[in-house]
Formats: sequence, C-alpha cells, structure tokens
Amino acid sequence: MYWLLIFIALLSMGFSGASRADSEAPGDEARHATDWSFSGHLKYRLLYQAYPDNSLFRDLLGSRSTDNDLDLRLKASASLERWDFKADYQFIAVRGDSLPLNSLLPGVSRPLNSVISDDRRWWNLTHSFGDTDSTVFVHRLDRLNIGFTTERSAWRFGRQAISWGNGMVFTPMDVFNPFDPAAVDKEYKTGDDMLYGQYGFDNGNDLQGVAIVRRDPITGRVEQEQSSLAFKYHGFLSVNEYDLLAAEHYGDRIIGLGGNASLGGAVWRGDITWTRTDLDAVLSLVTSVSYSWNWGGKNISGLLEYYHNGFGQKHGAYAPVDLLRNPDLLRRVARGETFTLARNYLAASATIEMNPLFLLIPTLFVNLDDPSALAQLVAQCDIKQDLLFIAALNIPIGPDGSEYGGIESSIEGRYFSSSPGVFAQLAWDF
Repeated sequence: MYWLLIFIALLSMGFSGASRADSEAPGDEARHATDWSFSGHLKYRLLYQAYPDNSLFRDLLGSRSTDNDLDLRLKASASLERWDFKADYQFIAVRGDSLPLNSLLPGVSRPLNSVISDDRRWWNLTHSFGDTDSTVFVHRLDRLNIGFTTERSAWRFGRQAISWGNGMVFTPMDVFNPFDPAAVDKEYKTGDDMLYGQYGFDNGNDLQGVAIVRRDPITGRVEQEQSSLAFKYHGFLSVNEYDLLAAEHYGDRIIGLGGNASLGGAVWRGDITWTRTDLDAVLSLVTSVSYSWNWGGKNISGLLEYYHNGFGQKHGAYAPVDLLRNPDLLRRVARGETFTLARNYLAASATIEMNPLFLLIPTLFVNLDDPSALAQLVAQCDIKQDLLFIAALNIPIGPDGSEYGGIESSIEGRYFSSSPGVFAQLAWDF
C-alpha cells in the first residue's frame, strides 16, 4: 500500500499549500503560490457473459460468468508558474468468474478480462494481491508526471497517456495503449512512462515527439527493442488538417499519413500506416465519414468507418496452426495494440440523443472476410450531476470458426465462442 501512502502525503502537502495561499496577503508570495486541484471517481462495473454449448469457455466456467469490478481513481495536480505536476492513484478490486481463464489459457489470441500490470513498463508502479483464482486487488499510479511549458513548447516527463490518429473506431496510427474498438468506457487510457514534447510554429502547426521506455517482460531489463520513439507533425491546409508520422516501435519502423477534411456537412477522417517488421512490410488504413442531423426532433450523429488491418489473417483462417504462422499479429494482440484478427472491417454507429440526459448508441462491427459481426447497443444516462450510468448489450453474430462467432480452439469441436453479454457501469465523479 506504499503508493497509496505517497498519494495521501501529496494530498496533505496540497491542502497545507492551499491554506497558505488563501491566507497570504496580495504580493509576490501569493502570486507564486502553488495552485492545487483534487478530484476523482468511483466506478462499479458488472459484466455478465453467457456461453453456448460448444464453447471452450463453457467447459471451463459453466454456462455463464459474472465479473464485478470496483475502480477508484484519486487525481491530484499542481501548477506553479510554468511548471505543473499530475498524479493519479488507482485502486481496483475485481471479483470475477472469468479471472481463472488468464492462467488456464495463457496463449489464447482472444482478449480476456485480465488484471493490469507493469511488466513491460519502465517503472513498476503497480502492486496486486489477493486470491488470484477469483479475486484480486490492485493499487497503482496510472499518472505520475511533471511538465514545463513555454510560449512555444511543452514538455512532460513521467507516466502519462497519449493518443494519435484520426480513426474513430479503429486506430492504426495510435499504437500506444489503444482502446478496444468495442470498449464501452473510454474515459481513461492506461499511462506509459515517457518523455513527451511539443513545439508550436507561428502558422499554428506543431511538432510532437515521444520517447517511451519499456522493459522486456521476461528478463525485466530495459531494452531498445521494447521501447518506442515517435514524431508527429500536425498541420493545416485551409480548414482541413493533416498528420505526418515517423516512429520506431518495438523495433519496427512506422511511417504514417492522416488527416481530416470537411465534405459539405460531413467530416472525412483517415489514416494510412506503413510498417516495416523483421518479416514483412505491412500497410494498414482506416477511413470514415461522420455526419450529424436532426430527425424527429432528436439530434443524431452517424459514423461509417472502413478498416484494413494489414497484419490480419487472410480468408478467415483462425485455426491455432494458422495463427502461429502470423507472429506479427500475435505479438500485437499480446501487447494490447490489436483487437481484431482479420483484414477488413466495417463499423457503423449512431449516437441518438433521446433527451439531453439520455443517449442511445447502436454500433455494428462487421468482419468483411468471414463474414461475422458484433452488434452492440449502449445506453448512457446522466442520473444526476456527477452520477452517470452506462449499460451495453453485446451480441456476437456468425458461424462457428468465424471471429465473432467463435474461432477454433486446439480441442476438436470446441470454440472460443460467446453468447450475448451485458456490461453495466455506475460512475460517480467527485
């Protein structure tokens, strides 16, 4: 619990500093007093999942599983002239039927409900304890960084999060802890240990750079082949925007081009990346069109997005022996950079404002190579100020052997398949 003690100490320093600033008379000392800010959230999540008769998950867990998660985040920030400091403490408690899958199926290519760790990160700021069979407790620092800002530049060192690219659902240019396209809660991205810098030009363009230091999860040593160095130039062409990317990521070289433009009342966005690995040169891209309108007195925004995953499997070949022939894909799945197995996808989504406090968000993720699909319906309700409820129904569609219908396992007649599942979350911000 030593990270919690550190965080509490920071809070104590902040409160005493705030009291001193409030009591100062106007003058130099008051003007240069540290400005502290404190906030946080508490989230409870319920995940219910059913499994069909031929599912390997059913053999291991039974006909259904229920997971309960509690996520407490305490946030502290301070600023003094050009300097600022941020720290986010997390306490996560998980009581889940699906937790044993991580030890029973360590090599599975499908993402499982796993507990976060810092095995790859430069700093080990995560500690877990408890009964690992069904219950685990985690406390960690998800943000811990210091920044310095000038008129032209901004620098930040420490654990932080960064998002690049123009994909709305699929994000080939965003390789730093991207969100699962089907994730319901995308409020906070997991932080990495990095040095980030940004320089602004007179014309409004800017150059961003990031250096992320990582360890080999097996040896525990910091290695260049596990780290990342990336630069992105963001520019304007009239009212349109473009991005240029150059990066070395886990030993692979990446070049990217992206942007967004207005098309009448719609907005086009897109990214294309070229990755040179030890085995191949891979091209991936995403392109989308979004549009907002009013229908029946309700505000609606729609999105249609196509994604080509150059690392994906061809012709729906997901058998274990086929996946083993594609180590570039498996490495990205294991690192949490890729959440899809095939090459071509289409996502269609709409956000319907039933009233200012209640949103319905139907989404369809379609694998164009199977074909199979995942239908998702999200309902979001602002119960009251600082209290938000989100619920989602996920329905996989497709035959046995397809990605969303359930890929083959190494056991004949058994698939990594799921029936409809439910996600529910109640979040309180303070």
